[in-house]
Amino acid sequence: MNIKKRIAIIGLGYVGLPLAIEFAKKYKVVGFDINESRVEDLKQLKDHTHEANLDDLKAVLSSSEFGLTLSASLEDLTTCAVFIVTVPTPIDHLKRPDLQPLLGASKMLGKILKEGDIVIYESTVYPGCTEEDCVPVLEEQSGLKFNINFFCGYSPERINPGDKVNTLTKIKKVTSGSTPAIAAEIDQLYASIITAGTHLAPSIKVAEASKAIENAQRDVNISFVNELALIFDRMEIDTADVLAAAATKWNFLNYKPGLVGGHCIGVDPYYLVHKSEALGYKPEVILSGRRVNDNMGMFVANKVIKMLVARNKVINAAKALILGFAFKENCPDTRNTRVIDIYKELRSFSMEVDVYDPWANVAEVKTEYNIQLIQSDDFNHYDAIILAVAHQQFLQIDYASLKAKGSIIFDTKSFISRDLVDGRL
Repeated sequence: MNIKKRIAIIGLGYVGLPLAIEFAKKYKVVGFDINESRVEDLKQLKDHTHEANLDDLKAVLSSSEFGLTLSASLEDLTTCAVFIVTVPTPIDHLKRPDLQPLLGASKMLGKILKEGDIVIYESTVYPGCTEEDCVPVLEEQSGLKFNINFFCGYSPERINPGDKVNTLTKIKKVTSGSTPAIAAEIDQLYASIITAGTHLAPSIKVAEASKAIENAQRDVNISFVNELALIFDRMEIDTADVLAAAATKWNFLNYKPGLVGGHCIGVDPYYLVHKSEALGYKPEVILSGRRVNDNMGMFVANKVIKMLVARNKVINAAKALILGFAFKENCPDTRNTRVIDIYKELRSFSMEVDVYDPWANVAEVKTEYNIQLIQSDDFNHYDAIILAVAHQQFLQIDYASLKAKGSIIFDTKSFISRDLVDGRL
């Protein structure tokens, strides 16, 4: 890889920011985001995702040899020759792939694309998306020809929000390119920062498919234990006890039941489904797993309602607290959180419901979900308390005292001692 080539990272979120910082330790990098306030925050060493090492960010921002330039101006990208796209790829309300951010980024880059430039996509897509959807936009906007004047690659992101052990450089990276020579160059580029090594896939489509099945596999496995939880609930046996017994076998995959949200596991399977159905095949296993996982929030809410009824509580006069709103523990990311399903189901019974999450951004939750997170940690006046997310801070709560005062405590994560709860998944 020619280190004189300037690299641009398009999108400075959970994926793009750590990537920009690592590359900036060895290359000249422009970190670009259309959100100007995000760019200004990062210049002030403020990262709402909590994914960046702020000492590293400070170092690369002040580096004279290589370093990171942060910008919201397209003009600052014109000197770059390698563009890495890390924008979100969500689903719409009908659970169809929403490619607007990806195609928008491609259209923007097409306007500044030059002879010999390389565009690498990291956003999760279905197999074929890079070459069938993105490349035509790049060609149309630039007037250049794919694999003659410019080239592409795909290297799926493997960021795990909130995980401070399995970080970017410690996770093996899949790479690919649109020609053998470009594939080797892209692989060399990533190998220069990924200490865990790289895996060069034989094609872009294979690399795209590998990402799609990573999360679909996990989704299906979790849906299996979620279905077990539904079955064992009817049998009145504890799912955690069953799993603990089964896990004594050396090859048992010890997945846990729970809510399946976030921007990967709860979204990516629909990209694979979309492509599969477009080719005339309906993927039964993947879709059935999605249906089970999408209904777990409703199941939890209705379990709590039944517990309240058993205590002769007037449901529309009852008050519930949900602990946690992020899609997973110890991170502020609320994208596609399935905690919202518990909230909506409880509200459908006219219950008063509060949500407390010390990690989540209050303004973002209000804007995206129209929920005002409470700031008080006085939990003494609730009829039901649902632990939805296993934030470490929640271990400090005196559940015994709350239970003694009459609160029903339901633990969706088997996070606290069973002696302290009235029900759990």
